[in-house]
Amino acid sequence: MLQIKSRAASQVTFDTDYNVPDAKPDVGRLIQSKGDVSMDEVRLSEGKAFISGNLNVDILYVGEENQKVSSLGAKLPFDETLNLEGIASGDKMCLKWEIEDLSVHMIHSRKLNIKAIVTFYAVVDEMAGIQLPVEISEEGISVKRKKVRLMSLMVHKKDTMRIKDEVTLVSNKPNIEQLLWYTIDVRGMDLRPEDNVVKARGELSVFVLYSGEDEENPLQWAEYVLPFNTEVECTGCMGEMIPNIGFSVMHQSIEVKPDSDGEERVMSVDTVLELDMKLYREEEHDLILDVYSPLKECIPQGKEMCLESLLVRNDSKCRVSDRIELKESQGKILQICHSQGRVKVEKTKIVENGIQADGIVFMKILYITGNDEMPFYSVDGMIPFSHIIEANGINEDSIFFLQADLEQLSTSMIDSNEIEVKAVISLNVLVLQCENRMIISKVEERPLDMEKIQAMPGILIYMVKPGDELWDIARRYHTSVEEIRELNGLAAGRGQTLAEMALSWILKDGIVTSVLVGASKPEQVLDNIKAIQNTEFTEEELRKIDELSLV
Repeated sequence: MLQIKSRAASQVTFDTDYNVPDAKPDVGRLIQSKGDVSMDEVRLSEGKAFISGNLNVDILYVGEENQKVSSLGAKLPFDETLNLEGIASGDKMCLKWEIEDLSVHMIHSRKLNIKAIVTFYAVVDEMAGIQLPVEISEEGISVKRKKVRLMSLMVHKKDTMRIKDEVTLVSNKPNIEQLLWYTIDVRGMDLRPEDNVVKARGELSVFVLYSGEDEENPLQWAEYVLPFNTEVECTGCMGEMIPNIGFSVMHQSIEVKPDSDGEERVMSVDTVLELDMKLYREEEHDLILDVYSPLKECIPQGKEMCLESLLVRNDSKCRVSDRIELKESQGKILQICHSQGRVKVEKTKIVENGIQADGIVFMKILYITGNDEMPFYSVDGMIPFSHIIEANGINEDSIFFLQADLEQLSTSMIDSNEIEVKAVISLNVLVLQCENRMIISKVEERPLDMEKIQAMPGILIYMVKPGDELWDIARRYHTSVEEIRELNGLAAGRGQTLAEMALSWILKDGIVTSVLVGASKPEQVLDNIKAIQNTEFTEEELRKIDELSLV
C-alpha cells in the first residue's frame, strides 16, 4: 500500500513593479492577464525540497496612443525551500502548484504592478508492504479465517504526455501577421488503463487572437476544438486495474508556421501534461483473524494495520448556471469572443452516503463592444457550487480521492449588459474503505490454566443466541468447531438437537433423576421434554461422545 511519508505546502507571494519593454507600445488600458509556472529545478535533500523557476505572466492590453491591441510577457523568478521531515535524497516527490490570485494594475503607461500568490504542494509517498499470514502449520491450533477483497497498488508511476496537433486557418481568414494571445484548455479528459499503456482521450479547446494582414480588419480571432486520442507507456498496467490518475499542465505553446504556399496560416499546438498514475488491483485474501487451541493457551501477536478495500467509484456531474451583469465602465457587449474557466474545490466533507464538494468556477470572458477605437474588454466571474457525490457506505474512516475538472463552459448574451453562464463540472471520486485489523506475525504459546479448566462443569449445555459464531463458542469453552459439528451430526442422526442429546446423555443411566435447565422461551421447555423420550445410546454413540468430550 502507498502511504504518505511527508507533505508540505508553501505560498510564494509576488508583488513586483514591471517596466514595459521599449519595443512595446505604451499601455492605455488592460484587457486580460494569465499566468503559468515553469520549473527550472526541483531538488531533494535531507528533510528539505528546493524549487526554483518562474511565474510567467502574459498581459493583453490596448495601446495608449495607437489604440491597438498588444500583448507582452513577464517572467517573475522564484526560489523556495519546503520542509519535508523524514525524507532523504533518493525519495521521489510529487509537486503541484496553484495560482491562487493574479492581478495586474497600471502605475503609469510604462510601468505595471503585478501581484500574485502561488501555492506549492509537495508530497513524498512510500510503499508500505503488508505481509498477510496465510497458514499456521502447527497441529492442534484452530484458525479463524475471513475472505477479504483488498486493494493492492500495482503501479505507481509519473510520466509526461505530449499532445501535438496543427490547425489551418479557414480560407476567409487573413494570414497571421502576429499572434497576440492564445489559451489552451484540456476538456473531457478520459484516462483508462490498458495492457502496458494508459490511453488518453479528450479535446483541446483553443482560442487565438492575432493581427492579420487585412488592413480593414486587422484584428482577428478564432476558436478550435482539437480532439486527441493518445497513449503513454505504463509497464505492468492492465485493463482490469482500477485507476487513480491525475494530470496537470506542464507546458503549452502555439507556433505559427507557413503552409504549403509559404503563407503564415498554420498553427502548431503543443501541450505537455504530467500524469501521476496509481493503478490498483482488487485481490482476494484468506485473512487469519484469530487462533486458539483447546490444549494450550495461544496468544496472537502482531501490529494493527489499515487494510484498504474498494468501496465505490463514481463519476458525477454538477451543472451550474448564473448571470454576470456588467458595470457601466465595462462597456456594452456587442459580441462574446471567448470564455475560459477553471474549477477549484475549496472544501469537502463526508455526509451520509456521499461526499459534499463545495467550490467555485472562476471565469474570464473576452468580448467586444461597439466602440471601434477600443473594442476589446474582459470581465471576470465566479459561480459557487455545492454538490453531493453519491458514495453509499462511506464513513469517517474512508479514504477518498477527488478530481474536479471543468467539462463544459458556455456563455451567451442576454442583452448588452448581461451574460448567461452555464458550466458542467466533472467530479470523479475513488473511495477506499480502511479497516484496522491486527496482522498476526507470531503466536505465543502458554500452558492452560488447569484450575480454570477443572472448575468447569463436566457437561455444559449452551443455547445459541442470534449473532453467535461456532468459533467464539468453541474458543470460550475450550473445544473445537470440528468437535461441535461432529456432536451436532451425531445428535441429528438420533433425530435430536445437540441440547436434547445432552439431556438424554445425562439421564441415560437412571442415576440422575432431576436436571435443572434454564429456558427463556416456552418452546425450549417443550424441546427439553422431548429428551426424555430417547435416552438409549448405542455403544458406538457412547464411544464417539467419549472421544469428543473434555471429561
